[in-house]
Amino acid sequence: MKSYDEILSDLKNKIYYPVYMLTGEEPYYIDAISDYMEAHVLDESEKDFNQTILYGRDVDMQTVISHAKGFPMMANYKLVIVKEAQDLKKTIENLAPYIANPLPSTILVFCYKYETLDKRKSFSKTIDKTAVLFESKRIYDNQVQPWIVNYLRDRNYKISPPAAYLLAESVGTDLSKVVNELSKLIITLPQGTEILPDHIEQNIGISKDFNIFELTKALGKKDVYKANLIIRHFAKNEKENPLVKVVPTLFGFFNKLIMYHQLTDKSKNSVASELGVSVFFVDDYVSAAKNYSMGKLVKIISLMREYDIKSKGVDTGTTSDGDLMKELVYKILH
Repeated sequence: MKSYDEILSDLKNKIYYPVYMLTGEEPYYIDAISDYMEAHVLDESEKDFNQTILYGRDVDMQTVISHAKGFPMMANYKLVIVKEAQDLKKTIENLAPYIANPLPSTILVFCYKYETLDKRKSFSKTIDKTAVLFESKRIYDNQVQPWIVNYLRDRNYKISPPAAYLLAESVGTDLSKVVNELSKLIITLPQGTEILPDHIEQNIGISKDFNIFELTKALGKKDVYKANLIIRHFAKNEKENPLVKVVPTLFGFFNKLIMYHQLTDKSKNSVASELGVSVFFVDDYVSAAKNYSMGKLVKIISLMREYDIKSKGVDTGTTSDGDLMKELVYKILH
């Protein structure tokens, strides 16, 4: 199995393999690899006769293999990319004979999204031995911020911790969406810029004052006025700030406060490491922990579970998301 960086490095050095099986829950890396191959493996003059894009829902495996067995015309390689290859799941093992003896002049790429091959089966083991196998794993919530920082650093941009947090909490773990939002900043701002919450608000439309990051800060400080100001804004804009999105973020914040109370080493670096947050935010957790005892935090976590169920429409009656959020914030603060 190869990593994303290894595959991209090989491709940039024009090191190609006969078969690529790109699998996994995170589609971003699968698309990034196949898009690079589609754009760079063949010259523009070679693509008309030697580049074929197929879709799993429209073809059968025999058709795929037939294309793979064709020879290139006036080019060194023939590129066959099968997008949405997971639609060929039932017949994917029919590929085994071809993989055992692939045509060296064909580069056959399967974009098998949202799931992986069954590693227990001999077919998966054959793929791993004889082809390039890549698994694109979905990243966790606490990995999004450093991912954003690294993505922008590679493109000669910086981003402040509050801006990275704001973007991560607003967009979530779908890297394709994250990149789409970052592209709005990259197009607008010159290289070398440090991206701040103001830039996020101006170019992406996420309010720098009325967002989940500011809400957790206000709750941490027990700033009743600001917390209610933000939650009223959320209630007026339920589509942008649904309860089902707010509750998990608040749960994460208060759960980290419980973790903080249980730490023996409360040095900044240790806290940042244990909580999975930037050192920049440690003071916020230290301050918030003083305002919430362990007993109160246990009650808040219980509230979160209750409102998580309600966010899914259970036992809410005609109560709106906005009113439920107001209720939740009131109960947290009192």
